[in-house]
Amino acid sequence: MTKPDCAWLLSDLDNVPSNGLKVMSTFACGGGSSMGYKLAGCDVIAANDIDPEMAWHYKKNLKPKHYFLCPIRDLLTVELPEELYQLDILDGSPPCSTFSMSGSREKAWGKDKHFREGQAKQVLSDLFFDYLDLVERLQPKVAIAENVKGMLIGNAKGYTKMIMQRFREIGYRPQVFLVNSADCGVPQCRERVFFCAVRNDIDVPALKLTPQHRWISVAEATADLQVLSDSELKETAPAPNDLKCWPNTLPGQAYSKFIQKTENRVSSFNNIRLDSKRPSCTLPATDGVITHWGVCRRLTFREWKRLGSFPDDYVAKTDRIGKYMIGMSVPPRMTEQVAKAVIQQWLDNGQT
Repeated sequence: MTKPDCAWLLSDLDNVPSNGLKVMSTFACGGGSSMGYKLAGCDVIAANDIDPEMAWHYKKNLKPKHYFLCPIRDLLTVELPEELYQLDILDGSPPCSTFSMSGSREKAWGKDKHFREGQAKQVLSDLFFDYLDLVERLQPKVAIAENVKGMLIGNAKGYTKMIMQRFREIGYRPQVFLVNSADCGVPQCRERVFFCAVRNDIDVPALKLTPQHRWISVAEATADLQVLSDSELKETAPAPNDLKCWPNTLPGQAYSKFIQKTENRVSSFNNIRLDSKRPSCTLPATDGVITHWGVCRRLTFREWKRLGSFPDDYVAKTDRIGKYMIGMSVPPRMTEQVAKAVIQQWLDNGQT
């Protein structure tokens, strides 16, 4: 079967024409953002993350020139390569669980928190400002930072205003955008906030960021992946909760409606049976809550990569870790569209 248009390979990056722009990615995770910049023609010369597991996967798949395995705050004081002071774009996706619409939100703000076992404690709501301190130190032409939609809602709007003010204090003109990954050619509805800021000495107009790619359904994106291997059949076996709820849940809906109706309790509102005719819901960091649209089973890692717009040949130590990284990452095709808009309007006009 012919692969869908949204399928791609890491080797395809070798054929992308270079625009000569230099990028560094912080909070780089498994490389979702970095692959997006590469798809847009940029040279991602450096990356940073605190997690050794993420570092292994990033290096294995993307082979960066410079990699800094450390808290981002360490980059504010250590000696750095001279070329990092000549960046076109400094990218960052500070961990965002404290601003997510699910979870404790305000209760977690300002508190030390492990966001993955084995990592040093960090004040997650301070990490965005650590990123901004690095922007101040390196003075890239453009800073692009991604975060969750929850930053624009409720009390978090005050935090967003502080970020915008800090950008201005360090010499940048910031804008904030809410983007849906489905509008960027990703077979997944994932709304994310992008802060895009250009240095004050660069004379360019305000950025327009309105991607309008046609929506790609989960069935179209994974049509050639529906014959499963024996190992995949074992990997995707349904849980008891799936066997009970999936047949009684309409495509595109959560198990919670069936449980509320039959057991009069609130549960499994994040357990979604996908709709074959639409993009996926937001892929979470845990794969056990998303089920196939036509068969009562979980999704394979191959399907997960397609729905996250990761390349088919992306390598992970285990399927579980791979799915976790994709759930934590910015979809490459999403970053690609943001990067192309910034390049065309701010960095490719002869004024920089």
